[in-house]
Amino acid sequence: MVHVAYEVVDVFTTVRFGGNPLAVIPDARGLDDTLMQQIAAEFGFSETSFVLPPADPQNTARVRIFTPTTEVPFAGHPNVGTAFMLAQRDAIFGQTVGEQMRFEELAGLVDVTVLRSDGTVTGAAIIAPRALELGQEVAVDLVVACASLTREDIALTRHPPRIVSVGLPFVVAELASRTALARARADLNRFTEANAIVPLPDDGFSLFLYTPTSGDPQRFSARMFSPLDNVLEDPATGSASAALAAYYVTLMPQQDADIALIVEQGVDMGRPSQIRLRVRKVGGVVQQVIVSGDCVPVMHGELSL
Repeated sequence: MVHVAYEVVDVFTTVRFGGNPLAVIPDARGLDDTLMQQIAAEFGFSETSFVLPPADPQNTARVRIFTPTTEVPFAGHPNVGTAFMLAQRDAIFGQTVGEQMRFEELAGLVDVTVLRSDGTVTGAAIIAPRALELGQEVAVDLVVACASLTREDIALTRHPPRIVSVGLPFVVAELASRTALARARADLNRFTEANAIVPLPDDGFSLFLYTPTSGDPQRFSARMFSPLDNVLEDPATGSASAALAAYYVTLMPQQDADIALIVEQGVDMGRPSQIRLRVRKVGGVVQQVIVSGDCVPVMHGELSL
């Protein structure tokens, strides 16, 4: 029997049992794809990350990310949580841990900055690995059916529902009110139908709903549903928030901007989260999206394999 260490951290929160839980396998050497998928399913979190030596020794590590059903090329909270956990160590695969890290992932290279307060590691900031990719528009009727809402609940002034991505695609839709956001409920049958009409790679049809906070256009409340991936609702979705931030700033009239945004998620499911974003736009094109957040350690142990 082999014993494999794991750690669990809550990401995008300063409070234990808030935010989005993440399981991290800090040394996944010897684990094959099937076993990684089984471990992710056993934890049952929205994602589990597996850390391996980098292909290029100039990088910090290779990070593979699995949902309960599949491997994904990129995700926000696994990167932030993995960096937070690794930053507690003196070395990673014989390499000294510094304030900067770089992870090799399927979506590309993810640059990381360790966040500290009074010398203590508090979280991490990551740069989305890809530029904003805009996919097709999605019918309002499809969105409202999946979320158990009405057409009046969808706000169309800024943009129609559509697929956006900075490494992992989501259908993003703005809602007309916080009340409508609280009312949203995922309908599994409608998600299955939607996935046949608008198939998304990796984890299937995933719906990210948001609404700007009253009086503060740079602060949003959001919810993310991905029931086809066995994630009925996600407490904090950094990759979707990053894609939304890039799209939102793209739609702004300014040609050049450096905008700070905040996404609050998980409130409706009792795991409040805060995702901090910074978007840099030059010449009308978003050049960089930074996703940052705090983390709290929760548990550690060993898997018996």
